[in-house]
Amino acid sequence: MDYFIVDTYEDMSKRAAEIVLGQLNDFPRLLLGAATGNSPTGLYARLADAARQTPAAFDSLRIAKLDEWLGLPMDHPGSCEAYIRAHLLKPLNIAADRYFTFESDPADPEAECRKITRTLETQGPLDICILGIGTNGHIAFNEPAPALTPHAHVAALAKSSQSHSMVAGSGKHLVSGLTVGMADIFNSRQIILLISGTSKREIVRKLMTKEITTGNPASLLWLHPNAICLIDRAAAE
Repeated sequence: MDYFIVDTYEDMSKRAAEIVLGQLNDFPRLLLGAATGNSPTGLYARLADAARQTPAAFDSLRIAKLDEWLGLPMDHPGSCEAYIRAHLLKPLNIAADRYFTFESDPADPEAECRKITRTLETQGPLDICILGIGTNGHIAFNEPAPALTPHAHVAALAKSSQSHSMVAGSGKHLVSGLTVGMADIFNSRQIILLISGTSKREIVRKLMTKEITTGNPASLLWLHPNAICLIDRAAAE
C-alpha cells in the first residue's frame, strides 16, 4: 500500500475521484465497492458532478454495497442503503440490475451473506474498493479480532461501531452488521482507503507503524499490491 498526506478533505476527495474516473474511462463496466460514512462523501459528490456533465459515462457502472447494519430497516435514514441511494444510486442513475446490496433486515442473515458471496463470484471481483476506517481499525464491518473472515458474513460490532454517528439516533441497539470479508476486499484490483478528520489521528498513528495484525484489520492493506491510502492533514497530524 502506498500512502499520501494531502492538505484538505477536498484535496483527498479530488484525488480519489480522479482515480475512479480514470479507471471508469478505461473500463465502463467497472464494479465499485462502496463504503459509507463521512470519508467517502466528498468523493461521491465529485462523481455526481461528473455524472451531471457526462451522464453517459456512468451508463454501465456497477456498484456493490460493502456492508449494512443488521436489523435496521432499509429505508431508515441511518442505514447504509439510504446513504448509498442518496450519494450514488440516484445521482449516478444506477439501474437496479447494476446494484448489488445486502438487505438490512433479512429473515435469514446467513443466507443473505451467501447471496452476496455468490454475487461477487459471478459479478466480481471488485475493480475498485472504496474504504473508510473505523477508529478501531475496522474496514467495512471487519472488526478487530483474533481471526478475520474471508467472505461475506454476519459481524459482531465493536462498541465503537455500535455508537457510530450514522445510527446514534436510530433508537435501536444494533450489535451486528452484514459485511463483505477480507478476501473479498483483497481480491479487489485496486483499493482506495480514505482517512479524514481529527478523530482518526490515533488510528492513523497505529496504521503508520506498519505493524500488521488482525487487531487492526486496516493494517493488512499494507500487503495489497495496488492499494492507496489518502489521508487529510487533520487526520495525519
